[in-house]
Amino acid sequence: MNMGPRELGQATGVSTDTLRHYERLGLLPGVVRTRAGYRRYPPATVDRVLLIQRSLIVGFSLKDLVRVFGERDRGGAPCRSVRALVGERLNSLAERIEQLHALRDELTTMVRDWDKRLARTPAGKPAHLLMAMGSRPAIERLRQARPKRARKVL
Repeated sequence: MNMGPRELGQATGVSTDTLRHYERLGLLPGVVRTRAGYRRYPPATVDRVLLIQRSLIVGFSLKDLVRVFGERDRGGAPCRSVRALVGERLNSLAERIEQLHALRDELTTMVRDWDKRLARTPAGKPAHLLMAMGSRPAIERLRQARPKRARKVL
């Protein structure tokens, strides 16, 4: 028996807005409308929405999923591209974990140094803790590695 957006949302933990977005992208096949224009989803949509949510956690983008599901829904086998995408995600995750370990070590040292600085700083006087971050190599490397964003010109 088909279900409405609210029931599907409750079954999957996503909002009805999210379901509409997935439908607009073509990620939810088989959506029908009643004569009154209400959406009705086949029962298999629960599994599809849960698959989308799990895929997003793993690192797929909605654009990736449109491509992969589209190929699969047309009878293709996108397995190799899925494997490649997850392999790329795994490599990115391993790199990020290394960066986070370096940052954790840097912060541990920085807090220790800040404690010493604060012990020498009279109460009510600035210790300039934030300014000291510029001398931390791991923090500076991560700052430089951040993606550059275009500035808006007003």
